[in-house]
Amino acid sequence: MRQSSHQQALPILATATIAVGLIAYLVLVNGRMAALFVVGLMIGVTLYHSGFGFSAAYRRLLLHGELRAIRAQLSMVAVATLLFAPLLAAGEFAGRPLSGAAAPFGLAMLFGAFLFGIGMQLGGACGSGSLYALGAGSPRMLIVVTAFCAGGFRASLDLGAWQSLPEWPPLLLGERFGWGVTACLQAFLLGAAAWLLPCDDAARAGTWHLWRGPWPLLVGGLLLALFNLATLLLAGHPWTITWAFTLWGAKAARALGWNPVADAFWSQPFQLAALDNGVLSDVTSTMDIGLVLGATIAALLARRFALVWRMSARSFAAALLGGLVMGYGARLAYGCNIGAFFSGVASTSLHGWLWIVAALLGSSIGVRLRPLFGLAND
Repeated sequence: MRQSSHQQALPILATATIAVGLIAYLVLVNGRMAALFVVGLMIGVTLYHSGFGFSAAYRRLLLHGELRAIRAQLSMVAVATLLFAPLLAAGEFAGRPLSGAAAPFGLAMLFGAFLFGIGMQLGGACGSGSLYALGAGSPRMLIVVTAFCAGGFRASLDLGAWQSLPEWPPLLLGERFGWGVTACLQAFLLGAAAWLLPCDDAARAGTWHLWRGPWPLLVGGLLLALFNLATLLLAGHPWTITWAFTLWGAKAARALGWNPVADAFWSQPFQLAALDNGVLSDVTSTMDIGLVLGATIAALLARRFALVWRMSARSFAAALLGGLVMGYGARLAYGCNIGAFFSGVASTSLHGWLWIVAALLGSSIGVRLRPLFGLAND
């Protein structure tokens, strides 16, 4: 029994040591990045213990009419809307400028979100879901994330052509109609929808444990709203996921000899600086790495961390194709379920609302493609 306890404790200690070491390094380099890394850790723990995801939630909605996860998502966005509004109305906090998750909307954005919806059903997870599943020991998600990086990078090289299609400037409804009225109305509609949706939470009631989980979905959603608020305050913008994937893909391409100077997108100052600096100098990358480690710690504490290497050829193909399509779609659509939908809608951005409509349409196609790859529509 003692040997078994030691065997369980060593991986937790090793992962925690890595996390603490990274925090210590970041504290010395940039205290704000250290705080964002901790937020990423807590997001990873929350996502894993609450099982909070998007692809399975949409699949169950489309195929079985299951609404429990949708209710949690609506509640999460409603709370985040109320938390964001006074800060975005002020435009700053403690001297730091704040901006919402606003993006242009047009044909390329809609097509990108549609592609993303297909891809997350084939991949079996969205951006945040693939990271926390990777942290929990899923080798398949390593394929998804790697392909996601490649797809995002490829789309970044094609952006000029896509952006030549009809596109309209970002529109924050709070700025257009007033933050107080817009935020209260949006939060009321989302909250009312969440309250009125029929669902059964009995399966999770009374069964959750702080360290081992599982946590109720609603608890997970409310915590994610708070962590998104923390991200806004620390980073100056809401939580995002997929920029890091595109950046990692570009760094890999550069290591293989690609020259960013000749590319219209990557030759811009922000992108060039991100390529030249270390990974932990980038806000999204830092939080994504923290998310993976947080999920690993949570899975180890729950005693459910497991590396399952068995994978059919069709499942491998779906992971590869799903990751590529998600990466390409996310770059065209200015984000994923987190950066475009969650953060976008909470910022009252019109593109966030349009994104989720197009992504659901893509998901409806994706769930019909899953059986062709031997994937169960659970």
